[in-house]
Amino acid sequence: MENYGDYIRALRESKKLTLRDVEKKIDVSNAYLSQLESGKIKQPSPITLYKLAELYGVEYEVLMKKVGYPVPRNKQTHNKSSKDILINRFGDISNDEEIELLEYLKFIRTRRK
Repeated sequence: MENYGDYIRALRESKKLTLRDVEKKIDVSNAYLSQLESGKIKQPSPITLYKLAELYGVEYEVLMKKVGYPVPRNKQTHNKSSKDILINRFGDISNDEEIELLEYLKFIRTRRK
């Protein structure tokens, strides 16, 4: 299992949401969300991961895989994710690079305003 907390925090920050905002939107306590982002929760709830995936606009399977759950792949129904498209365009992207890209996206979006 890779360190998923930084990734989940970067997703939240790229959407300009606070922990309290997320708490209100998906009805999960900000204390739990904070522990999730710090990596203190070893087996996060799949239901919470689903809610976060919906809120952050990422595939549920991506979050499941990041926290260490097995994810079956059905090639007929699997649509290309944004990460798959980036990999095809730029090559393999490490977890750290993905977090940095999210941080840069957050910077660009902040600069536009």
